[in-house]
Amino acid sequence: MTPPEFPEAAVVEEKFLAASGPGGQNVNKVATAVQLRIDVFRLGLPPWAYAKLKELAGSRMTASGELVVTARKFRTQEANRQDARARIVELLVRAHERDARRIKTKPSKAARARRVNEKKGRSAIKAGRGKVRVE
Repeated sequence: MTPPEFPEAAVVEEKFLAASGPGGQNVNKVATAVQLRIDVFRLGLPPWAYAKLKELAGSRMTASGELVVTARKFRTQEANRQDARARIVELLVRAHERDARRIKTKPSKAARARRVNEKKGRSAIKAGRGKVRVE
């Protein structure tokens, strides 16, 4: 499967916000933080990738199926936009990685016998700890 690229503009809603952090007085004047909202259903992800994306996104995924990423690390809109886009692409790439299938195993006969013998041994030790009776 090819790694996902950044979704087309029709799926992405971009909004600029006033940021906190570095920037001095500029922070109060310019909306440099960017918030990207992506409608995950319109991406056409396979069900397993959608489930993994939902797990990875956590609280960044809304109940209506929107992925919300806010970037405010940098002092310029463009740098924050690039940061947010990179984080979304990274999330989508990680969602497309399949987990290794778990192979069910069961203990061998010898292992089960060892376990039972250990349990019997512990049982005997604990049985010997009782109160001593003089008869």
